[in-house]
Amino acid sequence: MGCDTLVAFEPENLFYMTGFWGEAIAILDKNGCTVVTPELEMRRVKEESTDCEVVKSERGKGSLSTIIKMLKGKKVCTDSDSYSIVESLKRSIPSVRSSTDPFYRAREVKDQQEIVLLRKASSILDEMYEMCVDEMMIGQSEVQLQTILMQYAMERGMFSTGYKSTLNPLIIAAGPNGSLPHAQVTDRKFKRGDMVVVDLTLRYKGYVSDATRTFGLGSVSAEAKKIYEIVRQSQAAGLKAVKPNVSCKSVDDACRQVIEKKKYGKYFIHSTGHGIGLEVHEFPNLGPSSKAILSKNMAVTVEPGIYIPRKLGVRIEDSVIVGNKVEVLHKFTKELVII
Repeated sequence: MGCDTLVAFEPENLFYMTGFWGEAIAILDKNGCTVVTPELEMRRVKEESTDCEVVKSERGKGSLSTIIKMLKGKKVCTDSDSYSIVESLKRSIPSVRSSTDPFYRAREVKDQQEIVLLRKASSILDEMYEMCVDEMMIGQSEVQLQTILMQYAMERGMFSTGYKSTLNPLIIAAGPNGSLPHAQVTDRKFKRGDMVVVDLTLRYKGYVSDATRTFGLGSVSAEAKKIYEIVRQSQAAGLKAVKPNVSCKSVDDACRQVIEKKKYGKYFIHSTGHGIGLEVHEFPNLGPSSKAILSKNMAVTVEPGIYIPRKLGVRIEDSVIVGNKVEVLHKFTKELVII
């Protein structure tokens, strides 16, 4: 990109570059890494960052003044999309570029340390699905189940991702609420015959694991069982298609063809999956218009679904590591569990 220096404002990129998650700005060039931070974060930065020089600054505009002095004469790329920040930088560094591309491309392929954390996060989600079997019951509300699950998660070092498009840490969507892929958790009580979509997306030591299972409550309809089996077969086809050097579109095609063949294509209303890591949605996108190619050790989701408006939804999702043999990080069964 014609740049020799990266400047990270976003906490995920700051963490990836330094090992520190907090209020700071990271500067990376061929000479190493510098973290610019206010005094209130100095001790944490020194303890948590790896091989970084630490420079104290004022907060807010004071930190910008500090980094501008350090960046004079450099060809800078920053992840900031703040108009005021980029304009302030440009006044002193006219060639500065705003682009997340170098940061996201670096983060696409996971190293072994990252994969270990994703495995651990995924194993805790599996335990939470076992809890669903034990704790979910007719008459319980979506909110009540979320509270039980989140207490368990937080006691084990799992926390909300802070995903901006939702007000809740989890998706727990029963009956007609399940027909909304990103349903908000409500006070609705579980009823006999409900299909209950439980989407667990939580962070462990910075890294996000993402899985979905759909449960049946009591006596579920023949149609619900049929839809569940179609989604299960679709997801199995998608997992089989995940390999290094294949297109993300081909994984989406594999899932979508199964659902379309069964005449439910119009009810599969989102992409098959996405990258995961330090954010819920990272590169690559596994969708019908994706141009991306999978590489070994990418971490992605495979999550087809069918959503019948105002009636029910079914989604089955795993986080996986791309390899010659795909590593599915979640071991909880994908057979229909009726509680």
